[in-house]
Amino acid sequence: MPLRRLSETATEIAFWHPRPSYPVHILIVPKQAVRALADLAPGEPNPAGGLVSTAAEIARSLGLSRYRLVLNGGAFQDVPQLHVHLIVEP
Repeated sequence: MPLRRLSETATEIAFWHPRPSYPVHILIVPKQAVRALADLAPGEPNPAGGLVSTAAEIARSLGLSRYRLVLNGGAFQDVPQLHVHLIVEP
């Protein structure tokens, strides 16, 4: 599936959601294979902070004055890979 990338680093990628549920719907995904936050062992590197920082940078670059960050887990997580949704609700 072709992605409309917003940014990419050695550790993560951010792209427009291919099937958005909101007017602005961006996914930010670490390249490290992590199913969910609960799967990280104590002391193991946690990529979530980087995802939040990237979300803030993207929100700033898009001039978003309001937005939400959503990090799903458990039964709410449709894809078995840690990721953050940057969304703007109508």
